[in-house]
Amino acid sequence: MDDVDLARLGTPTGPPVRISGGFANRMYRLDTDQGSYAVKELNLRPYRVEDVFRFEQAAFAAGIPMPEPIAASRHTLVHRWVEGEKVPEEPVPQAYAYEVGEILARLHALDVAWAPGPAEEPAARDWPELAGRATATGQPWAAGLTAHAETFSAIARLVDTCERPGPVVLTHRDIQPWNLLSRRGRPVVLDWELSGQLDLSGELGSTALSLAKGPGFDDIRPEVFRAVLDGYAAAGGVLPPPGPSWFVYLIGGWLGHTRWHLLRCLAGVEASTGPELALSHEVVRDGVRGLPELFARLPELQELLPHSD
Repeated sequence: MDDVDLARLGTPTGPPVRISGGFANRMYRLDTDQGSYAVKELNLRPYRVEDVFRFEQAAFAAGIPMPEPIAASRHTLVHRWVEGEKVPEEPVPQAYAYEVGEILARLHALDVAWAPGPAEEPAARDWPELAGRATATGQPWAAGLTAHAETFSAIARLVDTCERPGPVVLTHRDIQPWNLLSRRGRPVVLDWELSGQLDLSGELGSTALSLAKGPGFDDIRPEVFRAVLDGYAAAGGVLPPPGPSWFVYLIGGWLGHTRWHLLRCLAGVEASTGPELALSHEVVRDGVRGLPELFARLPELQELLPHSD
């Protein structure tokens, strides 16, 4: 946190307090005589911090419900602290889902310049090798990864070959329950550092599904899923055509997230940045169990999508 001038935030009333959780970065609450702030210490991922901060400022100025962006540097993001209730990983109320859809439509309508970034690298295909390393090092989830290594490779092929219909929008890219608060029953959008351009179907499918289900896939509420889309359309958004592209961003992001944590587990040491090693093991266990199930259910999930008559 030493690359941001925290003195401009006021005189601290106590030391920064580490906030538990966080699947990629470390978060602290800093209380000063001028207010309370969320100070996020970024890990070594190549975030486009300046671009994201500019996008956040535009979204905040447009009235998007979110923490006020205060400062940004290469390794640190500062926002004003927002009180609210955590959103549990379970189907949200329909009214809440509808408002998230409205927020997305307003966000996608913003006119913010964004230079194209480098082309995304192909999804990694080294899952059999990783399974072998996991077995050799005695990882607790090694047997499950070995059993599903070919499925993980098939998911990587889908991610690389699935056609995206467009349009591409500048958006948050990671609206999940853990990146939302509920304040008086209404959504507040957190954690913007993954913002960037994304195929619209991928953003809508990921968001709607995450708000419509619990931790697994046995309790998916179609009415909540469609409430996100209804809110999006009511706020002026145009829905893309149905197809697997609605879910390929979700499954590809989960695949990459699992692999990133898996490599941390294979290293076997606590890194100086990012989440604790125990949390990385939890993420890998969830991915090893959940990704094959999500992949198998893709045809079923497409039945949630609006179809033209």
